[in-house]
Amino acid sequence: MTMKRLLLLLLISPLAASAQSVTPNFTTGTMTQTVTATQTVNETSVIERFGGDVNVWNGDNVEAIDIDGHSVDLATTADPTDLEFHIVDTAQPWQLEITTRAAGLVETVDTTRTIVTDTVTNTLSVFSQ
Repeated sequence: MTMKRLLLLLLISPLAASAQSVTPNFTTGTMTQTVTATQTVNETSVIERFGGDVNVWNGDNVEAIDIDGHSVDLATTADPTDLEFHIVDTAQPWQLEITTRAAGLVETVDTTRTIVTDTVTNTLSVFSQ
């Protein structure tokens, strides 16, 4: 029994550790390191622009006539579907501009691009004893 107790006592008691000093075999030195990395980003974007109803009428030397034959003011007319346009003085220059667009999708822009970034990092370490 005493041998078991002695063995148990040796196992649980702290033991002293000792280290030997190491003397390097060099006095100076350098180390270089090169790290290269590549990053690739693929980007896709889709833009949809919506707009409201547009009805614009503008003219010079032009007269708008409604279905009943009456002259109509273009600035106050909401629906030009039943209008006829007549040149007032054929000897003079004239201009008529009609812009109509229904409400809804006006424009779609699809963009796809790839961005590649390459990086190189060089490190020089100098050490001495």
